[in-house]
Amino acid sequence: MRNIWTIAKREYDNYFNSPLAYVVAFAITLFLGVLFALIMYIAAEQSLFGGPAPTNEQITWWLVFLLFLATPALTMRLLSDEARMGTLELLLTAPVRDYELVVGKWLGSFLTVLSLLLITLIYPIILNNFISPGLDLKALLASYIGVVLVASALLALGTGISSIFSNQFAAFFATVGLIFFFWIFVPAFGNFAKDSSDIFTYLGLGSHFFDSMNRGTINLGDIAYYLSLTALGLFVGTTSIEIRRWR
Repeated sequence: MRNIWTIAKREYDNYFNSPLAYVVAFAITLFLGVLFALIMYIAAEQSLFGGPAPTNEQITWWLVFLLFLATPALTMRLLSDEARMGTLELLLTAPVRDYELVVGKWLGSFLTVLSLLLITLIYPIILNNFISPGLDLKALLASYIGVVLVASALLALGTGISSIFSNQFAAFFATVGLIFFFWIFVPAFGNFAKDSSDIFTYLGLGSHFFDSMNRGTINLGDIAYYLSLTALGLFVGTTSIEIRRWR
């Protein structure tokens, strides 16, 4: 556990010692800030005609969409850069187990994203003070639990892919391709295979969040899905490192 934490802390520091974390934080904050202003403006216009009060659902929807785009950039260099620069071989000779290296890298990126997510809490806080009787805090909690689980899964998949490549840009595009495959194409297969549509819907990367958690409902199946993807990504990463070790 000590090795995992040491690696995670080093990765966390690396993110904030480079422009990447700040660029991602600025982009997410700017986009959500503009979106939040539009939501408040439209809600104010609709309130004149008895329209519904705004909710946090739209903010968290777009937040997860931004994570789909941002996580490949955050994970692309985790292990691929180590392989490119030759430092991975040094790490493999250190008294660190393969799974500790992979989990530590993933944990560092996960803690970075959690830090960025804390910034986005400003929007529900402001929204809660503007509407009466306030936000549904249980629904808000369910949404953010979903965001954290999605981030965990995406970062693990990105870490696993980064362990396969020695080029960070190849890792980036492979991660983007995998995310969009599970997000768009897998659910779309259900439209052609009617008998298996429920299976394809379940396997879709976004359905568990957009159709359930972001609407205030948490099911064990949704939690199990994202935890399984997290475990799969870490397993792929560990297996890839083991293969590199024995080459």
